[in-house]
Amino acid sequence: MFHMKILFSKKCLEYSQPGHPESPQRVSFTYEYLKDKGFEFIEPTPCSEEDILLAHTSDLLQEVKNGIFFDSDTPAYQNIFEHAMLSAGSAINAAMFALKGERSFSLMRPPGHHATRNNLGGFCYFNNIAIASLKAKEQVERIAIVDFDCHHGNGTEDILLNKKNFLYLSLHQSPLYPGTGLTSRGNCVNYPLPPGTTPSEYLSTFEEGLSKVKEFNPDLLAISAGFDTYKLDPITNILLEKETYREIGKMLSSLGKPAFAILEGGYSKDMPECVYEFLIGLGA
Repeated sequence: MFHMKILFSKKCLEYSQPGHPESPQRVSFTYEYLKDKGFEFIEPTPCSEEDILLAHTSDLLQEVKNGIFFDSDTPAYQNIFEHAMLSAGSAINAAMFALKGERSFSLMRPPGHHATRNNLGGFCYFNNIAIASLKAKEQVERIAIVDFDCHHGNGTEDILLNKKNFLYLSLHQSPLYPGTGLTSRGNCVNYPLPPGTTPSEYLSTFEEGLSKVKEFNPDLLAISAGFDTYKLDPITNILLEKETYREIGKMLSSLGKPAFAILEGGYSKDMPECVYEFLIGLGA
């Protein structure tokens, strides 16, 4: 029914911690909602360790593999290495579909954009969007990453800063975790937005940011899709409506580039509807 490849595996629902906002339910409820709407799903495949090393140091790889780290936000869950490898692999799968001209979305966890070259954090173990983009770079010349999660993708910026033929665009609330992205630098274009930013203010800034993407003229568009900019999200303060995500999707689609998106944040009970609106817009 919908011309959108959605990557999803129930394996990503197998880890959790009581009270942690990055819960299996946020993804399982979204899966059920999209399934009821007629979307079809493809089982993703894990990435390789070589893929991880495109974006990360071997030190971080070994830390996650052996569970030798401590971060209260980003726990050493049992089998988290396998879960993180599958989530990164799903992002690569999505990128490969995009390179074949098919729109795609990875509905997986853990998210990734806070994982820097050498450090995990912020619910993220490996940087899915960076790994998938660096993998795709073997086939195309120029890649733009657009990040509309409410938090700045400090990990994505850390990995891609001043990397030739990459552009990173982020709109994010400030002040807010992780406290980065206050100014633009090099190939990383940042728009810190105050708490209480309205949909019209947000879309106006988004349009300005996308004009820079258009000027960059990428061969591939990689999207870090975070739905914690929604007005009822429990841990953030931007005021987007469900329908705003359809507009975001349409604006990205209007660039006319091969595109893939992966799930980052989003913690409200309305997240399934926000994701649906975005996918409808992106597929337009």
